[in-house]
Amino acid sequence: MRVVMVGAECAPFAKVGGLGDFIQGLARALAATGVEVQVLLPYYRGLLPEPFVSRLEPLDVAVSIPLDGAALECTCWRLRAEGLDCVLIDPAGDWFRRPHVYGEPDDGLRFALFARAADALLRRPGWRPDIIHCHDWQSAQLPALQWAVTDAGEPPVRVCLTLHNLAHQGLIEPAVLARLGVDVGTLLGPGPLDDPAAPGRANLLRGAIHCADFVNTVSPRYAWEVLHTGQGMGLQGVLQAHVDKFGGILNGIDDALWDPRTDPLIPVHYGPDSLSLKARNGEALRRRLGLRARAAPILAVVSRLDAQKGVELILGGIDSALALGCQVVLLGAAPDAAVAARFAAKREALADCPDAHLELAFDEGLAHLIYAGADMILVPSRYEPCGLTQLIAMRYGTVPLVRRVGGLADTVVDANHSDRPVGERNGYLFEAQTTEAVHAVLGRAAWLWRHHPDHFDRLRDNGMRADHGWRRPAARYLDLYRGLLGA
Repeated sequence: MRVVMVGAECAPFAKVGGLGDFIQGLARALAATGVEVQVLLPYYRGLLPEPFVSRLEPLDVAVSIPLDGAALECTCWRLRAEGLDCVLIDPAGDWFRRPHVYGEPDDGLRFALFARAADALLRRPGWRPDIIHCHDWQSAQLPALQWAVTDAGEPPVRVCLTLHNLAHQGLIEPAVLARLGVDVGTLLGPGPLDDPAAPGRANLLRGAIHCADFVNTVSPRYAWEVLHTGQGMGLQGVLQAHVDKFGGILNGIDDALWDPRTDPLIPVHYGPDSLSLKARNGEALRRRLGLRARAAPILAVVSRLDAQKGVELILGGIDSALALGCQVVLLGAAPDAAVAARFAAKREALADCPDAHLELAFDEGLAHLIYAGADMILVPSRYEPCGLTQLIAMRYGTVPLVRRVGGLADTVVDANHSDRPVGERNGYLFEAQTTEAVHAVLGRAAWLWRHHPDHFDRLRDNGMRADHGWRRPAARYLDLYRGLLGA
């Protein structure tokens, strides 16, 4: 079976968030089962880490796509590294020679162009896969192109679409597609890209939901939420219309990368059978961040600082944790200037506090140390398709405190309020999007840490021993692919 994944990110070559980790993790797990997996990405010139640039191999294949009535040539490069086989699509011009993966004014055209080139490449002799697996809006034009144009004498390629975040849907002007030679009349007016909420514009993600052979989200709970609540972001109707080809498959994490028994970025290795050694990483974390040495639980926040992640609840949680006698460490960056200013002000207000440190940037090595050294981690997301933070935290024996949404609700079992066996309980959940709810859940966790450390360690142990790797999710996707192929 040959599977081609098409997306905007794949760690470690191009990573902004969880999408990059997902494509890397699933591709490697599928390859370990014997599936032939290839990843198609744009070639982000200037952003590809230098060690990988020297390993690029020019491919003796090029694709030409229409642009403004002329032909745009796209060179293709192969990159085999980190257990991955990637093809980087490199359109002539500066389309992907930018300082960022996302956030450019012409993102709609850039990624529509990438999807158009990916479609052209996958129609070439010898490049046709069994399954095309697309991810989010950046590759969402591809299912519509496959649906609209069938190669003569060839059975249609089966297309799977994974929705990682419905907040971004790829709303673009039809003229953008027309510039790329796309038959807009087939896809719009009426057609699969029509969006009743945005008349006159094309919604790439909506069209992909209509045209793909199967659509999934990255957790079962999020699949239910996008069907039945406002988290569908206006796509509830089209998802309900295609509910017979829709479901949720929970993400995994790379349990070789995230393993406290072997992690080269933490000072003291430990596992569920040597949990007492975790405390030495807590001491190292205090020393590195200048926290005073004392017997207190360390609460961590490792997060992108934006509205989805619950900015107000994070800020309120910092105050609550300190009021409850905890120490607090935060690692994260805010893409929005107003949010960044709020966290900078909080950092300034706590500059002389010996129990708090806010690091307003991202540092991979510090992230590993925080997971290893903290006792609890706060994940108060407004919505969360899956979430990797809580899975990584549990792997390191750091107890998650999370809102009961999406993948957080699928993976965290409350220590007090659950009908699940004690051996499956691994954290704390809360419902309301209020600072009072955060304070209450922090109080429950801090109380257990202080008064019943053996029970707190049981939560740590349960989380560390659970299987949150990619093996089981990969098997689910493999079953899905086989079903689409009638195997």
